[in-house]
Amino acid sequence: MAEKEIALLKEQLARLDESKFDLEAWKNHTLIFLERIFGKDNSKLKLIRELRYDYSSWNLRDTAAVGKTKDKDPVKMQAREILEATITELEHLGLPSDAPDSQKIWELLQDELTGKQVKEIDAILKSDDKEKEQKISEKLESLGRENLAAIIAKLLLN
Repeated sequence: MAEKEIALLKEQLARLDESKFDLEAWKNHTLIFLERIFGKDNSKLKLIRELRYDYSSWNLRDTAAVGKTKDKDPVKMQAREILEATITELEHLGLPSDAPDSQKIWELLQDELTGKQVKEIDAILKSDDKEKEQKISEKLESLGRENLAAIIAKLLLN
């Protein structure tokens, strides 16, 4: 189901153990993958963005000075936990559905249409009518070319 995505994230896990590990480069790669899998607004992206070394901590300074960072590096440990949880989620739940995209489209239409138009389209969607698509098309055509163009432009930008 999500084999390709899991493989990408496992590669990122392995990169955490590289001798010449660069946190910022690793974060950039990981963010690209996570954004493609889960979308821009997912909490996992925020967690990865917030990973950083805090050299104001005495513990981290002492650990860095001694050179024992591989086993006890708190940033790498956090990164590992985030990716392992993400992989587990993908293995058990699969890829996220496209429902949020359709929800965004519906919210945009609610912003652009009048209350009456929203109610009419909602009634058509909830009906058992076999000609739903045609009736919704007719409702949208009644908006006019300029309004439809504006709605499509906003859909593309979101």
